[in-house]
Amino acid sequence: MRHTPQQCPKCDGQMEQGFILDMTYGARLVSQWAAGAPVKSFWTGTKLPEDKLIPIGVFRCASCGYLEAYAREEFAAR
Repeated sequence: MRHTPQQCPKCDGQMEQGFILDMTYGARLVSQWAAGAPVKSFWTGTKLPEDKLIPIGVFRCASCGYLEAYAREEFAAR
């Protein structure tokens, strides 16, 4: 079983799972992690690396708002 935060490391508040939303033309997507530094692309804005992109899940503290992000396949939209 993978680690998922239960208590906030900043204030000990309760952590809740969520995700960061990427808005595109007519779509709402889960943000993804890409290896390496971003490289500009004339046509698309940013070139994508050849490595696989990994979805990002985020945990938010209900008390202080602290965010903790993890890049893992289990956070892909189902």
